[in-house]
Order: sequence, then structure tokens, then C-alpha cells
Amino acid sequence: MAVYFFDSSALVKRYAQETGSEWVIATTEPQAGHTLYIARITAVEVVSAITRRRRSGALSETDAATASFDFRYDLSHQYRAVEVTATVIAQAMELVVKQALRGYDAVQLGAALVVHNLRVTLGLPAFVLVSADRELNAAATADGLTVDDPNDH
Repeated sequence: MAVYFFDSSALVKRYAQETGSEWVIATTEPQAGHTLYIARITAVEVVSAITRRRRSGALSETDAATASFDFRYDLSHQYRAVEVTATVIAQAMELVVKQALRGYDAVQLGAALVVHNLRVTLGLPAFVLVSADRELNAAATADGLTVDDPNDH
């Protein structure tokens, strides 16, 4: 069993079919037994991505409703949501300057780094950051995180 931190660009692949979806689905299945962290803002971003796909016609009304329902269920039952605290925001502001990240990408990475630092302090194994965003992945790697891009699977 592994520990993963999913950003929105990767997690949406569980609910809308695209490159890397099969790997994300297999990795996030409850039977896989993995621990899955997300930033709390991921909830807004995933629902937004599903809604945008519905509006563009990439997802039918029925498929979008199912995806939204499934995500909300998983949010309540499977993901460990990291709150966007003052510590996460301070970390994100530093990342914007240091790594030139977009705002929400910096919050995603800030949340991941807060979890990473806590796990290191507690002597727990490191996690893998899963993201389909190349800029975010480069910044995370520069900050010492292990990264996996679902588009590579």
C-alpha cells in the first residue's frame, strides 16, 4: 500500500475519461488500499472540470451527474482532504515567487508540502504527488517530492 497526494489535474481522470484514466482508476480504487490525500480546493476544481466537460459536450448530462455524485461520495469516504490553512497559504505564496506557479497550483503544492513535512516529522513514509501538470510537477520535484504523471501511464 502506498500513499499518494492527488492534484486536480490527475484526480479528474478518475471521473472523466482521458489519457491516464485507467491508471488513476486502478490506483484510487478502495480495494487497492492506498492512502489518498487531496487539497480541499480540489473539490471545487474537480466539480468545475466535470461541469465544463458537460457544457462542452464531452460528457453527457447523465455521465456528468454520475461523475459528480461519485466524486462527492469519494470526497466524503475516501480522500483525506488537507484544509487550506494559513500555513498552506504562506507556503503557496512562497512557491508563487520561488517557482512562478499559478495561484491554485501553488496552493496544491503548498498543501502537499505541508503534508510531506508532517509525515517526515512523524517518521512516516513519503508519498507520491500525482499530477498531470508539468509545471507543477517540475516545481514539486525541485522541492524534493516524488512525482508521477498519470499521462505517462
